[in-house]
Amino acid sequence: MNGWTSAVRNQLGLGRLLPLGGPGDGAWIAESAARTALREAVRELPGVRLGVLRIGPADPSDAPDPVVPAPPSALPPGPLRLTADFAAVASGPLPVVAGRVRDALARAAAERLGLVVAEVDLRVTALLDEAPEPEPAAPVEPVPAGSAPTGAEAQAAAAALAVPGVTGLTSVLGRAVRLEEHPAEPAALPRGHARVEIAVTADLRALDVAREVRAAVGAALPDHPTVTVLVTAVG
Repeated sequence: MNGWTSAVRNQLGLGRLLPLGGPGDGAWIAESAARTALREAVRELPGVRLGVLRIGPADPSDAPDPVVPAPPSALPPGPLRLTADFAAVASGPLPVVAGRVRDALARAAAERLGLVVAEVDLRVTALLDEAPEPEPAAPVEPVPAGSAPTGAEAQAAAAALAVPGVTGLTSVLGRAVRLEEHPAEPAALPRGHARVEIAVTADLRALDVAREVRAAVGAALPDHPTVTVLVTAVG
């Protein structure tokens, strides 16, 4: 497999790039990483087996612009909709079971990740005669780290890696740290911008870690660039 093919497969494996927090947070998370964390929350519910889980914008026509350049093809900031299929043991009223699944997904989205979720739509696809075997925890797939950054990118990388909760840098969309200039307001000079890809621990909320990385990288570089953070793995 050549490098270009590998890069395309890695990007496709991420799924959509979902906004973390609001338009002022400048952070996104790969859908694959978000799904892993959400499935883990439902895995703890007895008598439930989660099926297909989708995450998308709740209202694509009403999404504000982010304060920093978004990663390529990322969804704009705005509330999200979770859609999930599940099977359950018919040991109680299905609306009660569905409520537990909905609460688990919504709570994990907010407290473990920092996703802004407006809707959780569920569909029961099967009734089970007995409780399913616990779904094994999904392994955290290794994410390519790429080549070591140099110069100012190395400074930014060191600042990001020093933030509690960051477990590594990744390079799914290219370099782990990408420095560039983006257009400024009329009559102003272009401003430096940094995009940083990270993997984070599941012990801290992904949005909080991303905010700290933005602050650390912006402070570490002499021109204090704006910073975009992309979380590609949680665990």
